[in-house]
Amino acid sequence: MRYSVRQVASFAGVTVRTLHHYDKAGLLTPSARSRAGYRLYDESDLARLQQILFYRELGFSLDEITAILDDPEANALDQLRARQRQLADEIARLQRLAEVAERAIEVQQTGVTLTPEERFEVFGEIRFDLSYATERQLKWAGTAGQREAMARAAAHTKEDWRRLMAEAAAWRERLLDAYDAGEPSDGERAMDLAEEHRRHITRWFTSCPPDMHRRIADDFVADPRAFALVVPPAQQRPELAGYLGKAVHANASRIETGGAPNPWDRRASRDARAAQDSKEDR
Repeated sequence: MRYSVRQVASFAGVTVRTLHHYDKAGLLTPSARSRAGYRLYDESDLARLQQILFYRELGFSLDEITAILDDPEANALDQLRARQRQLADEIARLQRLAEVAERAIEVQQTGVTLTPEERFEVFGEIRFDLSYATERQLKWAGTAGQREAMARAAAHTKEDWRRLMAEAAAWRERLLDAYDAGEPSDGERAMDLAEEHRRHITRWFTSCPPDMHRRIADDFVADPRAFALVVPPAQQRPELAGYLGKAVHANASRIETGGAPNPWDRRASRDARAAQDSKEDR
């Protein structure tokens, strides 16, 4: 049975122009022509076309394919092995490029220039990402605050991140202690912890006025991924995000009414009193 050039093009998923080109190049000459001069392909032609397309898919040039198919001395197996080595090298090169691109994307998204190994060493189970992409977070994209946070994060050294994370871990322990002790979310201790968090953001990333802090806290309540940035899931408690959110709102109101003292001064006073009490007990 014979097939027209359009039928073969349809079978093979190539264009008529491609088949014409193969014919002119001497790579695939149809076995017959119709009385009107149209190309006609038989089963052997289709088998050869299948081989051509196979080698083309592997990246062989038309001249290389011609040599493999038409030269009895050509060793197709050697050609395939050589191509396999070339493809393996190309795959490795592309993988390296993909890793570079992924690294660039991470830096753009998070502002963190640490290597993956350094990230794991510094952040542990906390997946640090300044741009956690949620529906709510889209409102931060491109804002002056986000740009400043990204720029400052990118400038942090590994030691800066160590200090930052140590500070955050110490704060987190005090937050959990307050929550577990049943301290009210609008009480002095909880509000002081909220104020520490606000100043932590200002010190390491971007200015965080009370209204901005409220919006951040609202994200903690609305999105577990956001809250996981400050308290990893393994340390979370039921309703802890809401507890922190309420403390942040209470502290913001306290600041706006002029009643927010420096929490570090207050904690220092408490520590001093505790030390004095311990000395007196001895």
